Amino acid sequence: MAASDTSATTITITGAGGQIGYALLFRIAAGDMLGADRPVRLRLLEIPQGLRAAEGAALELQDCAFPLLRHIEITDDPLTAFEGCNIAMLVGARPRGPGMERADLLAANAGIFGPQGAAIGAAAAEDIRVVVVGNPANTNALLAADSAPDVPADRFTALTRLDHNRAVGQLTDALDAAPDDIDRLAIWGNHSATQFPDVSHAVVRGEPVIEALSARLGGLAAAEAWLDESFIPRVAKRGAEIIEVRGSSSVASAANAAIEHVRDEQAGTAWTSAAVVSTGEYGVPEGLVCSFPVRSEGSGYRVIEGLAISERSRARMDSSVAELVAERDAVRALGLG
Repeated sequence: MAASDTSATTITITGAGGQIGYALLFRIAAGDMLGADRPVRLRLLEIPQGLRAAEGAALELQDCAFPLLRHIEITDDPLTAFEGCNIAMLVGARPRGPGMERADLLAANAGIFGPQGAAIGAAAAEDIRVVVVGNPANTNALLAADSAPDVPADRFTALTRLDHNRAVGQLTDALDAAPDDIDRLAIWGNHSATQFPDVSHAVVRGEPVIEALSARLGGLAAAEAWLDESFIPRVAKRGAEIIEVRGSSSVASAANAAIEHVRDEQAGTAWTSAAVVSTGEYGVPEGLVCSFPVRSEGSGYRVIEGLAISERSRARMDSSVAELVAERDAVRALGLG
C-alpha cells in the first residue's frame, strides 16, 4: 500500500491481527501516539494463521485515508518486520492455556520473544525503542533484550502503564478527582498480581493522596486499610475482573496504555510508570526488567531515584521483585535466557 516515505517513523507491531493490535493500529495511524506532525510506516508481524486478519486490518486502514500513514507491510518474517524499525511494539504472546505450568508458559514465550529480539538486534534501526505488551511482559522483555546483545538494554521496556492507569482510575473514584488531578503515583515490580501500586509519593491537586484519603475515610488507619484491602488488590487483579465481567481480556485499555507508554517516552514526561532494565536502583537486582517510577526527556525512560521507601512499601516491592527473580531463574534453568 502506498509508496514508502523515508522520512516516516517505522513502527513494527507484532500480533497485529489480534484484538489489541487492531485497537492500536487506527490510533497510531491517526497520530495519537507520535503526534500530528510525524508520518508513520507500519509493519505488521503475524504468525501465518493470523496474516489474513492483519491483511483485513490493512484494508481498513487504507479505507480510512489517514494523512500520516505512508505505508503498510504485512509479513510473517521477523527480519522483514524489524528491518529499519524505529519503534517495536511486541504485542503477540502465548497465553497460558489449561494445564500449562509456568515453565511451559515461559518456554513457549521464549520461542517467540527470543527470535524477535534476535531479529531486532540484526535488523532494527540504531534508534530502536521496544515495548513489550504480551504477557508475562517483564520476563518476555528480558528474553528479547538478552537475544539482542548489541542493542543497549535500556532500549527494552515492558508495559506497566496499564497498571498505572488502573490505579489512577481507582483513586479518581475514591477522591472524587479527575485523572489529571493525580500525580506521582508509582507501580513497582512485576506486571502480575504481585505488583505494588504505591501512593506514598502521590498527590491529588497538590495534596498528598494519603492525607486526602485519611480525610475522606475517617483517619490514617482507615485509609491504610482501604489501600491494603481494596485498592492494591483491585488494581493488581483488575485484568481478571475484566475477564470475568466482559468475558475476554482487556483490549482497548491495554492498547491505550501502550500508546501512552510510547508517546511519553518519545515526547517526554516528568513522571509515569514503566518496566525498564534495572541497573540496581532501589536494590532491584541488575538486569531484571522491573517497574519503577520513571521520567523521560524524549530519549528513553530513566528511573526516578532518591525516593524514600518505607518498610511497609519495601515489603511489597521485595515480594514482586522476588517473583521476577524466580521467573528469570526459571528461564535460565530452561537454557532460554
